[in-house]
Amino acid sequence: MISRDDVSTPALLLDLDRFERNLARMAAHVRAAGKQIRPHAKTHRCPEIARRQIAAGALGVACAKLGEAEVMAGAGVRGLLITTEVVPPGSVRRLMTLIAGAPDTMVVVDNAENVRALAAAAAEHGVVVNALVDVHVGARRTGVEPGAAALALARLVAGARALRLGGLQGYAGQCAHVMGWKERRAASLAAMTPLMETRALLEREGLPVEIVAGGSTGTYDIDVELGGLTELQAGSYCVMDVDYRRIGGRGGEMLTDFEMALTVVATVVSVAPDRAMVDAGLKAFSTDKPFPPEAVERPGIEYGFAGDEHGRLTPRDPDRAPRLGERIEFFPPHCDPTFNLYDRVHVVRGSRVEAVWDIAARGRSD
Repeated sequence: MISRDDVSTPALLLDLDRFERNLARMAAHVRAAGKQIRPHAKTHRCPEIARRQIAAGALGVACAKLGEAEVMAGAGVRGLLITTEVVPPGSVRRLMTLIAGAPDTMVVVDNAENVRALAAAAAEHGVVVNALVDVHVGARRTGVEPGAAALALARLVAGARALRLGGLQGYAGQCAHVMGWKERRAASLAAMTPLMETRALLEREGLPVEIVAGGSTGTYDIDVELGGLTELQAGSYCVMDVDYRRIGGRGGEMLTDFEMALTVVATVVSVAPDRAMVDAGLKAFSTDKPFPPEAVERPGIEYGFAGDEHGRLTPRDPDRAPRLGERIEFFPPHCDPTFNLYDRVHVVRGSRVEAVWDIAARGRSD
């Protein structure tokens, strides 16, 4: 094992103790609520993290894209749910190959044309495709409208040769980062209620609804109030980030139910009277949030992006200005796209690097 301080910068670090506690807390939460979790691997795109989530009790992992699922399946991870519709003909063929090797893989559908294309391809390849009807619950992304439209599509899936109707999915992403727990709860329950009503409608019509999947880290302790939801798709809980922490929890202004386990370590490479520069810039952190990375254990230092490879540190107190060669860790604004900037994550326990895990599905948005 090498020392944490020997890792070349910039580098992505995972605090193993915090990560393991996060997995245990979520597992205990869903178990106590009588639910399951199929965490979203889009957060980390790392097969080893997925394996550890499953070992902690997860059903499998959700994958945002087919490419992610191919990497996970190739690493032996099973129980995959691809949460974005697979539509291009070439991708449909790849999906059939994936299902031939990992037959419990599930997909989502929101369009009759796609259902017919999947059914034809499955029959041609001699496989059965497990499908969930993707229901629109307000995020204005994918999903058929709840109620009658979802019922009609579910009937089409249930009656299609080589398809199996597994249930429903509904992702209310617009609720995940609503500020304030009470406000977030009201928004999420309102958004997800039509999904629960759609489940009841399908069951009254005699259609199987084994799975109803959805939810997020921001609503993990709200989603379990929904009697018809069977499994959560939270992803960021395992490592957390600045964005999720700032939305507030049930008991305070910060969401502290899960620990901040992911950091980027950088080195101060230049100093001046009014600033210090670190070797971590646009290529080291996600840039999709309106707030910057947050220095760990270095209050009073403000980070600002200063180019592809540089970050500018501005100290509020000149007497505590960063020193040349100083190593500073930062919490990333958004964990998912930050993971996707790195080929590997250094897994640390205390001052030692215990392992290096490949982020093998990095860039696999195909």
